[in-house]
Amino acid sequence: MTMMRIGMPAGGSMSTAAPGAFSGDVDDDALLTRLRDLALVDLEALTSGLGDDAAAAMVAAHADDLADALAAARRRIAELRAPVAATDPLALLDLPAHVKRRGDGRDAAARATEQLGARAAAARQLARFDDMVAPLLPRYFAAERRRGS
Repeated sequence: MTMMRIGMPAGGSMSTAAPGAFSGDVDDDALLTRLRDLALVDLEALTSGLGDDAAAAMVAAHADDLADALAAARRRIAELRAPVAATDPLALLDLPAHVKRRGDGRDAAARATEQLGARAAAARQLARFDDMVAPLLPRYFAAERRRGS
């Protein structure tokens, strides 16, 4: 018996954004939905009434699905951390006064505003992923323990 992987597009790639770029696109929503759906799975209910071999196969499939989803989330979390950890957009406050007064200062302020917006959006998305992944880690290790017994 094969478990259906929810929300995974063909090819297995969850993000079409360049590494480090924030993308609040459908791919993130699909992965977040997949993580949420996996958090709803009750392994006891899933294997209830199955024979030993069928239950073992179901546990293994569920553990593999959790591992795959967590790996995809880990990759996306790494991408989202890049803009959050990037250089400080407010460093332009340290520029000399004559630079701040020039046109370069206005341009730098506009770029900093864009960077701050992108950083805030990436941080919000990063928090969503962290919230979805946190309850799945214990479930994954429980499934692995059950698979090993």
